[in-house]
Amino acid sequence: MHHQTTVAALAGALVLSAFVLPGAAQADEVSGNIKITKVVVNGGKDIVLGTTDVKTFTIAVTATDDSGIEVGRTYPIMWHGPIHKPSGDPYGLVLPDDIRGKCVNQSRTTTTCTYTFTMNPRIEPQDNTTAGTWTVSAYALANDGDYISKDSATKARVLRNSKLTANASPEPVHKNKTITVTGALTRANWETYTYGGYTKQPVTLQFKKKGTSTYTTLKTVTTDSKGNLKTTTKATADGSFRYSFAGTSTTPAVFSTADYIDVK
Repeated sequence: MHHQTTVAALAGALVLSAFVLPGAAQADEVSGNIKITKVVVNGGKDIVLGTTDVKTFTIAVTATDDSGIEVGRTYPIMWHGPIHKPSGDPYGLVLPDDIRGKCVNQSRTTTTCTYTFTMNPRIEPQDNTTAGTWTVSAYALANDGDYISKDSATKARVLRNSKLTANASPEPVHKNKTITVTGALTRANWETYTYGGYTKQPVTLQFKKKGTSTYTTLKTVTTDSKGNLKTTTKATADGSFRYSFAGTSTTPAVFSTADYIDVK
């Protein structure tokens, strides 16, 4: 058991440090038996940002202590960058919209607080180098004054949104004749706020025969220096062609809209 006022002051200093200087701590700090047992970002899904739309997501922090958790005192923040960043080096930093969050007592000892965050692709990412893995730091305070501060409570991915197109021609086409399938793979640029070609990326051409529900991979095509795609294949039956991109560590997977071909 600790003196509430002393611990509260210390806890406040720790939280302020975490908010202002993300990554400054080199180790977790804990007093007592309090634990942060789970941190879930965006329901476990990647956070995908385009060039204009603001993304809203949640971070849920679950903490436990034998005295119970003080409501609204499980602050999370999300940031990008190494533990020690060179002076002036940009990094992403996101704080909760409401510092108290929405808390639910799971039991007498365990509480989950959910916080809403927003990310503006023109503000928080700062540049394209922040695409990929972000760190979530979290802090919790117990009713008896115990506290815990975790520099890396969990990880989350913030990705540059991707788009993919496909167009098969000519249509209609005679059976066993050659068709050409063109397309383009682009992704959000957080520096120019436009979509640009994603170059030298493997993309698969897939076909779904009329009357079936699954696609079959025909071949792998690599995007050119502008993100464009072009390949040929035989028209063997009525059906739909599409391109499929598996994604990378900075860019999500995406399918193109299917293009139906009528074979005569």
